[in-house]
Amino acid sequence: MKNSFKNLSLPELKVKREEIKKKYMEFRFKIVIGHVDNPLQRRTMRRQIARLNTLIREHEIAEQKAAK
Repeated sequence: MKNSFKNLSLPELKVKREEIKKKYMEFRFKIVIGHVDNPLQRRTMRRQIARLNTLIREHEIAEQKAAK
């Protein structure tokens, strides 16, 4: 899962980030209610979002350099 995002395009990365953010919000609500099987999944989701943000930023920087 860690390296599966590298071959995605910029729009695909943004869509994937929004999907995971939505799942993360739902997961946070489940934590508050107390119906969570694996609480470490929260950390994994946060890291996936950060990884996607990094890849999106790398794409943006590459586009800026190509435009110059």
